[in-house]
Amino acid sequence: MFRIPFGKGFIEFELPPGFDGYIIESKETEPVPDLEWAVRMAMDEPEGSLPLRDMARPGDKVCIVFTDATRASPDHVLVPAILKELKGAGVRDEDVTLLCGVGMHRPSTYEEKVEKLTAEVVKRYRVLDHEPQNPEMLIDLGETETGIPLSVNRIACEADILIATGVVEPHQYAGYSGGRKTVAIGAGGEKTIQATHSPRILEHPGTRLGRIEGNPFHEAITEAAKRAGLRFILNVVNNEKGEVVAVRAGEPEAAFQELVTIARAIYEVPVPKQYDVVVAGVGYPKDVNLYQATRAASYIYFAPTPVVKPGGFIIVPAPCDEGPGQGVGEQRFFEMLKNAPDVKSILEEAREHGLKPGEQRAFIMAKVLEGCRVIIAGAKDQEMVRQAKMIPASDIDEAFRIVSGELGGKGEVLVIPHALLTLPVVQEKVS
Repeated sequence: MFRIPFGKGFIEFELPPGFDGYIIESKETEPVPDLEWAVRMAMDEPEGSLPLRDMARPGDKVCIVFTDATRASPDHVLVPAILKELKGAGVRDEDVTLLCGVGMHRPSTYEEKVEKLTAEVVKRYRVLDHEPQNPEMLIDLGETETGIPLSVNRIACEADILIATGVVEPHQYAGYSGGRKTVAIGAGGEKTIQATHSPRILEHPGTRLGRIEGNPFHEAITEAAKRAGLRFILNVVNNEKGEVVAVRAGEPEAAFQELVTIARAIYEVPVPKQYDVVVAGVGYPKDVNLYQATRAASYIYFAPTPVVKPGGFIIVPAPCDEGPGQGVGEQRFFEMLKNAPDVKSILEEAREHGLKPGEQRAFIMAKVLEGCRVIIAGAKDQEMVRQAKMIPASDIDEAFRIVSGELGGKGEVLVIPHALLTLPVVQEKVS
């Protein structure tokens, strides 16, 4: 019996006769015994930086960019800890802006802000959503050496002290998320998001899951955050249960690198070979929409070596309560998949005419669908899945009936309960 996340709960299933199963999970790691204490220790002894209370001065304008609802960062603990440090340094409440780094996702709701920050913080401080398409809210920061235009939220750039929260975990494009990405993409302008998510960057051999060195996406967001003036981060690493196992604060590069070392030891897992079928668990909050849930499929496919055999299946159980997603980026993703006659035309169109922010996920999924088949099991709107060029199944049992029929009633299955927090590294040499 296998058990994988689905929404805020779990589903259990058995493999049909003829299928052999193998399960992998990231390294079991105990959570910090007291998160507030761990955060306080990280703030007291930051990496490569003075403590915030020694950096800040009365009269300083401060911007804290925090993650949106799609990121499992415990900002309800991190942000109050930052605010306490600032208060101790004499920074006034009215000089602090809390900026939700929504990127091209939809604006956050009041309830989400409260869940992220606590009701007391939302009531006491100015809390805003980033507006990536509003030129008046952006500052032009020039271009990188490779021609990527950089722009970041005006409030963030004009702050005397710019701070960011985040969670460090495997990321499709950045190698690992967290660090500078909360500011560079979460509070980045549409043109920056578009350029960093272009076919030129996404098809670069250095843009890989788990890779930072020689990664042009990572290099661009590092430069964007540097020019924006990011001085301090407070980031965490979670285990696959969503519990915090490590906290680091301080200078963005130093704190981020510390957490990447920890994350790699937890998330990267060897697997002996490629498989006919991979069941990729997602869970809340990533499985609330199709845009986020499909990350599981692309993470599996764009591991250092694809984990699924050519022509095989990736099954992603996800309810997708918000359909494709409600933000501009999510809608663009869905429309590009829906309106294209086939996946090949998506790739050709993108390479010739470029991509708008959000469409990069359609481009990536088209590349996945070129090499294998993706089944979304349990989505409330199955027609949406079909329109997005994927295969709908009412539940995981129906998904395996589809697979069994296509594979002749037998196959090898890899089950990854937490596909976004597990980086499988294929040991067998694949020609």
